[in-house]
Amino acid sequence: MTERSMKNRITYSPAFTLVPTYECFNRCDYCNFRVDPGGDQWLSVEVARDRLLTLQAQEVIEILILSGEVHPQSPRRPAWLDRIYDLCALALDLGFLPHSNVGILNEAEMARLKAVNVSMGLMVEQVTPRLQQTRHRHAPSKDPATRLHHLETAGRLRIPFTTGLLLGIGETEADWRETLAAIATSHQRWGHIQEVILQPYNPGSQDTFRGLGISDDQMVRAVTVARDILPPDVQLQIPPNLIQAPETLLACLDAGARDLGGIGPIDEVNPDYRHQQIDRLREFLACNGWQLTRRLPIYPQGDRWLPAALQAAVNRWRGAIADTPLPSPSHHPHCPETRPPATLEIADVLGWL
Repeated sequence: MTERSMKNRITYSPAFTLVPTYECFNRCDYCNFRVDPGGDQWLSVEVARDRLLTLQAQEVIEILILSGEVHPQSPRRPAWLDRIYDLCALALDLGFLPHSNVGILNEAEMARLKAVNVSMGLMVEQVTPRLQQTRHRHAPSKDPATRLHHLETAGRLRIPFTTGLLLGIGETEADWRETLAAIATSHQRWGHIQEVILQPYNPGSQDTFRGLGISDDQMVRAVTVARDILPPDVQLQIPPNLIQAPETLLACLDAGARDLGGIGPIDEVNPDYRHQQIDRLREFLACNGWQLTRRLPIYPQGDRWLPAALQAAVNRWRGAIADTPLPSPSHHPHCPETRPPATLEIADVLGWL
């Protein structure tokens, strides 16, 4: 791969999400995911198996295990953790790579799930305590100290980790900086943070929060600030389905974002905002000088922390995607030739939606 192709390379993870349960004891007013405790039927391993078997002939690599939180003191907590473990083990058995984001866990719970996950994640969101009086007043596990402790525990356990910020929920740029500095400090201590997601709030059909979110200019600013504060080995991720203007997506890439996250049939956290078809997204980016390519849910620097069985699974996938050549970012058959790639609009390709 040439230096130029590396510079213009944007990654994503071909993913599919399994939700063990939508029930959650937190009640964030911007949430479009949760139901009340006892309000849904947990996903069975048998149903999950049927779903995953249909994916084996597709491009899917990552199985995201995304769950609402069962209260730590609930008598159903052990069964909840068992179900998450079993779903991760199932995904591994069927040839996929699991990544779990299931909320706050204690050290023993994290250590157990490490055995069946190539990476794990938890959004810090924001560390300002002010949100505990507003957006998070009914969300005990969104306590900033609790979430930062979770990051530290993941580092001690040598778990390759994804975290991130939620933007546009009443925070300030100074809050961004404080949150990013806390994440950077944890990574400098342990070296475990693979990527940081910058997720803009977008209103959904189920939330009760009606904030303004952030502007396109603020989104680009957030990427610039994050790239300045975070260590260079921490990747910046932005969700393309939550960025409405194609020129803003391109500006975020120019500002230093280099990953588009897990892309699959549905964004369970933001179900009102579907992902664009990957071929269309790849074509749009190619016409603007960027190469979109697959990645695994674990970055190479984290491989050394995996047990042998997980290392073998990761190595098989690394070999598989290494055999796939990168698409050329120029001379795409559907790119108009009358303007330079940097100024192409997505309407010139196949349409954004």
